Amino acid sequence: MSIPTNTRPLTGRPPVLKAPAGATDCHMHLYLPDYEAQPGGPGIAELATVADYRQVQQRLSLERVVVTQSNAYQFDNRSILQGVAEIGQERARAIVAVAPDVAESQLEALHAQGARGARIMQLPGGAVGMSGLAAVEARIKAFGWHLMVQFNSREINDYVEILKAIETDYIIDHIGKFMPPVAVDDPRVDQILSLLDRGNAWVKICGGYETSLSGGPEYADVSPIAKRIIQHAPERVIWGSNWPHVAVPREQYPNDAEQLDILLDWADEHARQKILVDNPAVLYGF
Repeated sequence: MSIPTNTRPLTGRPPVLKAPAGATDCHMHLYLPDYEAQPGGPGIAELATVADYRQVQQRLSLERVVVTQSNAYQFDNRSILQGVAEIGQERARAIVAVAPDVAESQLEALHAQGARGARIMQLPGGAVGMSGLAAVEARIKAFGWHLMVQFNSREINDYVEILKAIETDYIIDHIGKFMPPVAVDDPRVDQILSLLDRGNAWVKICGGYETSLSGGPEYADVSPIAKRIIQHAPERVIWGSNWPHVAVPREQYPNDAEQLDILLDWADEHARQKILVDNPAVLYGF
């Protein structure tokens, strides 16, 4: 089945934020030719190639990237790894989806191709949910991988004991992805800060537009949560563009420059250095 080529904007005004050397996009997706959506995941509306992303990357002055498993591909990681190979492992890593019973030999092959983490997705279309987290962690631990965990943090009390039991590093994705956003002093935000204090949790600042009801570029209902997390533990925060924003209708497509510029409001220069450069280097081995 032929998938249409990308029709979404790749260029535009540069961001106001001047990205520091080594700046890293820790969350984006690729949809390459010849790889079809797999059963259990959503369809693929259009392609998003390495050549497409290079235009976005150049516009934002980003140097490194983490290619993240798309739910569309489920356990078929070939497109992700092809993307990493095209970009080059000196500047790219992969987050893949692996089954709880994945073979060690398969993990060895994935690691050699740049994989450094496994995705846990407790939302519709996810290949592995929270019920499979412990088993996946047991398989990846020896490789020094981390878990990238996405769920609606309005339900964090349902998952906090699972999260506390994690021994590897793990990322709480999409600013906690409160759907809809909660007040900044909500006890569930406190839970995230408590998890950060344990020393192996990270939070990814990414995709505020997916949960915000007030809208961009300020994301006034998400902004207080992001600011509180960054102020609490800037050494445990990373950032991602979430390009190509597949969950958003074209008429609501977010401005990629604004997704980076939001850090001018949410973090000072010292914290931005950590978020964009230092923390990803630690987590991904750049």
